[in-house]
Amino acid sequence: QVQLVESGGGLVQTGESLKLSCTASGVTMRRYALGWFRQAPGKAREFVGAIGWSGDTTSYADSVMGRFTLSRTNAKNTVYLEMNSLNPGDTAVYYCVLGDNVGLLATTTPKSWGRGTQVTVSS
Repeated sequence: QVQLVESGGGLVQTGESLKLSCTASGVTMRRYALGWFRQAPGKAREFVGAIGWSGDTTSYADSVMGRFTLSRTNAKNTVYLEMNSLNPGDTAVYYCVLGDNVGLLATTTPKSWGRGTQVTVSS
């Protein structure tokens, strides 16, 4: 059974940075793309970014392009989301997700979800 566990969320001020981690278990990491969605209060979940199994392919939402960076370490079954220049619009619960490839993660419902980690950016 696939399990995705996020960590690293917290409260930061506008302009600061935060790095989220997601560790997967019950799955062979090299076979799947990993990524992140987020859900702000009163809004639908939205795609943030995804990274392919080799780390060479990435996709980002326009709203985070140039500020957020994905990376992964398959040996540690872990994917990272480094978030810079945070603003209150980034406040949300961030969910780690798993899918067959980057394109599918960006456009369809992921195969698996973590429970989420809260990120709050104060102004």
